[in-house]
Amino acid sequence: MPSTLRVAIVQDELAPDLERGLALTDARAADAARAGAALAVFPETWLPGYPAWLDVCRDAGLWDHAPVKAVFRRMANESVVVGGESGRAIGAIAARHGIAVVVGVTERVEHGPARGTLFNALLTFGPDGALLNHHRKLVPTYTERLVWGQGDGNGVRAVDVPTPNGSVRVGGLVCWEHWMPLARQALHESGEDIHIAAWPTVKEMLQVASRHYAFEGRCYVLAAGSLLRASALPPELEAHPSIVTSAQQFVLRGGSAIIAPNGRYVCDPVFDAPALLVADLDLGLTREESMTLDVTGHYSRPDVFAFEVNPHRR
Repeated sequence: MPSTLRVAIVQDELAPDLERGLALTDARAADAARAGAALAVFPETWLPGYPAWLDVCRDAGLWDHAPVKAVFRRMANESVVVGGESGRAIGAIAARHGIAVVVGVTERVEHGPARGTLFNALLTFGPDGALLNHHRKLVPTYTERLVWGQGDGNGVRAVDVPTPNGSVRVGGLVCWEHWMPLARQALHESGEDIHIAAWPTVKEMLQVASRHYAFEGRCYVLAAGSLLRASALPPELEAHPSIVTSAQQFVLRGGSAIIAPNGRYVCDPVFDAPALLVADLDLGLTREESMTLDVTGHYSRPDVFAFEVNPHRR
């Protein structure tokens, strides 16, 4: 494991479609690589963009509502097929710039079981473009269940991500999974050095969850959020007037931040503006913060082992 690692979070306004989203991903990955980062992180469903209309538009939950069906059709058409051309394009971006990439996508299944289903997925690519991890959000949150299917546990793990000076263990969860104790525990036990917290926007309580995760897991947390103006909401739907008061209002405000294993900010949250957050992570701090002695005489993370003061007592 390298002693330090430069990382970057991309925060930008969401592109209107997959083609332009891939072009923006390429450009911002290039920015991260020029800044010397070995890992670039993009937010939840960065491609083709988070469906914020579920939260801020009227009539989003009406049964058999033609405008909503039209919006869903467009979302499905613009989604990423992980094993298809669009998925390969993301891997090619990572390889072209020689940088590991973690990116949230709406995934569309084209063949076999679950054909036609959309999933909220988090993809990890190595600097050679290889897909290292594929995690589908376990349980979509609230109105998200209108558009995404339930995932599985196959990608709930950290993986070794190559960097120029050695590999690091990188894992990630999507949004509300950070309040799922068993999902968090599975990732803690898989030994994360860096955790990707993928959010649509990192508002106050999501900052709390991200900082808590860093402290509980004794790892760095890269909390990534997107930007979206009300003017970019689907034209078929009407924004709720008590929520959206201006076309230029950000309905997704970013809030991306980088957090150390002690829960402190390395990079403070950035709201309402595009940003490339770049930081050099002292990976030794993950060891410094996690070192504790349990009753068996082994050093371990304190949240992983159940302490039994008197092991002979029954």
